[in-house]
Amino acid sequence: MESLVTWFTTHWGQYISKELLCFIISMFPIVELRGGILASTLLQIPMIKAVPICVAGNIIPLPFILLFIKKIIRVMKNSSIRFFSKIGNWIEDKAMKNKHKIEKYEFWGLMLFVGIPIPGTGGWTGTLLAAVFEVDTKKAVLAILLGLCMATVIMCVLSYGVIGHVVS
Repeated sequence: MESLVTWFTTHWGQYISKELLCFIISMFPIVELRGGILASTLLQIPMIKAVPICVAGNIIPLPFILLFIKKIIRVMKNSSIRFFSKIGNWIEDKAMKNKHKIEKYEFWGLMLFVGIPIPGTGGWTGTLLAAVFEVDTKKAVLAILLGLCMATVIMCVLSYGVIGHVVS
């Protein structure tokens, strides 16, 4: 993830503002909020300014995923274009692999899944799982938002605390 963030900051940083760059990075799947916070530290954006920018960037795509991802996966799986059908099947298989965790722990499992900032977790994946498994929308939104708060705190401590002292 760090190499992706470095690539973004190196290649795009010269064309757009630091804040907009962190906002955009936070919107991308895989890197999401974790990458946005990390980029903020690399670009020396104060934490008080970076947090709302990165959280907003991470939240914006989530309602669209929650509302449309099942339809998109269905279209992809049924596509006559083999590439799209493979991706649709891969997404569904990946979601099914985590089904027992979400069903067993539903609210708390979803919150922890989004909140613990490790590769493959985050708002995008948590929202995808909530939509695919038809978790109650209100529960899903609350769990995802709490998970994002948790991830924000963890990433700020790691990035601005640990990494911030190493970089300084």
